[in-house]
Amino acid sequence: MSQSAISSDEQRWWAAYALLPSGVARDVTFEVAGGRFTAVRPESSPGDAQVLPGVVLPGFANAHSHAFHRALRGRTHDGGGTFWTWRERMYAVAAQLDPDSYLALATATYAEMALAGITTVGEFHYLHHAPGGASYDDPNAMGEALRQAAADAGIRLTLLDTCYVAGGLDATGHSPLDKTQLRFGDGDAARWAERVAGLAESDGMRVGAAIHSVRAVPSDQLGVVARAAAGRPLHVHLSEQPAENEACQGFYDMTPTALLDVEGVLGPRTTVVHATHLTDADIATLGSAGTTVCFCPTTERDLADGIGPAKMLRDAGAPLSLGSDQHAVIDLFEEARALEMHERLDSLQRGRFRPGELLSAATRHESLGWDDAGRLEIGARADLVAVRLDSPRTAGSAPGQILLSATAADVDTVVVDGRTVVTGGRHLLGDVGSLLQKAIDPLREKS
Repeated sequence: MSQSAISSDEQRWWAAYALLPSGVARDVTFEVAGGRFTAVRPESSPGDAQVLPGVVLPGFANAHSHAFHRALRGRTHDGGGTFWTWRERMYAVAAQLDPDSYLALATATYAEMALAGITTVGEFHYLHHAPGGASYDDPNAMGEALRQAAADAGIRLTLLDTCYVAGGLDATGHSPLDKTQLRFGDGDAARWAERVAGLAESDGMRVGAAIHSVRAVPSDQLGVVARAAAGRPLHVHLSEQPAENEACQGFYDMTPTALLDVEGVLGPRTTVVHATHLTDADIATLGSAGTTVCFCPTTERDLADGIGPAKMLRDAGAPLSLGSDQHAVIDLFEEARALEMHERLDSLQRGRFRPGELLSAATRHESLGWDDAGRLEIGARADLVAVRLDSPRTAGSAPGQILLSATAADVDTVVVDGRTVVTGGRHLLGDVGSLLQKAIDPLREKS
C-alpha cells in the first residue's frame, strides 16, 4: 500500500508522555487528519483516543542506508581484515541481486526499520544496472524496486541515486570500474543525471542525489552532480578511511573535504557521511558551509573505521544526523547512544551531547528532503513512535532520557503519516524475521 493511499479520516492518540519540541510533556492528545497533526494538547484526558504505551517520540530518520548490505549481518566476522576486505564480501552480494530479489530484501529490511521506529530512510543507491553494466529495460528498475519496498513496508523513502564513475583513486589518478562495479556506473555524470531525470517523486518518495566518494567521482564530474542535484538533498561518503585521504592528497594535493568545497558540492542541502578522518581545516569548512554530517556509529565501529569528531563538527556549525549504513544493527537508539558513548571514550568526559541533541540527530528528516517531518507539532507529518517504559531495559528510565536506555525492541507502536504500521511490536506485514530469512537465504547459498 503506497503512502498516497493513507486515509484522511480524523484520528486521535493519547500518551502519558511525549517528547515535544518544548521538551517532555505529560498526558498528550494528538489529533490527526490527512496524515498531519491538527492538534497536540498536553495535560489532556484520553477521552476516546487510542492510548499509546510509554513515551511517544517523533519518527526517526535513517539518513544513510545500503539496503542490500543487510544480507551480510553476522557473516563477516570470521576472517578479521579491514574495511577493504569486508568490501569484497559486500561486492559478492551485490553481484547476485536483480530487481525481484532486491525488492524482497529491501522490503524486509525496511520493515525491520519500521519496527525500530524509523519513518524515513535515505537509501544511498548505486546498484543501478544488471551485472556487467547492461541497463535493464527500465533503466531505473532497481530504484523502482526500492520505491515499492518502502511503500510495502510503510515508510517514506529518499532515493539518493548515486553517481559512480571510477573504480578507485591513488596517487596516479582514478582507475576504471572493475567487473563488479560496472553495474554501479552510467559512464559519466551527465549520463547519470539523464537516467535520474527519469525518476518521479511521489508523496512517499523524494528523489535526491549522491556522490559515492571522491574516489569514485573525478573532480571534473563533481560539479555536474552538484548542479543536477540543485535544490534536492545531496549526500557523499567522506573520509571514512585514511587511505581515501592519502589518495586524494596524493593526486589532487588537497583533502577530500577541500576538493568537495572547491567544486561547489558543500552547502546546507548537502550531507557528508562518516567524516571520520578530518583535519581542523576540514571541520571548519564543513561547519561554515552548514553541511550536515551523518554519523553511522555501529557501522564505523563494525568496520574499524574509527571515531569521528562529532562534537567538534557540531560546535563548528555542522548539523548532525544518523544512519545505520550497512545494518550490522538497525537501531537508531543505539546509533544515538553510540554518538555520545564514542565521544565519552575519546574525551574521557560524560554528557558530550544532551538527550535532546541526540533526538535531533536521530530525527533530522530535513537532511532527506522532508522538512515537514520529525517534530510532534501542528502541521507536521503525523509520525508517532511509542516506546515502552516498562521493559527490562527501560523500567525506571526518565522519559526524557529514553534514548540512553531503550533499544529497537522496546518500540511498541509506529505511525507514519497517520497510518499505523507497527502495533504491539508487530509489523503489518507479519513476521519480519521470516521475510528477512526468505530474502537472504538464496544469497547465502550462492556466496
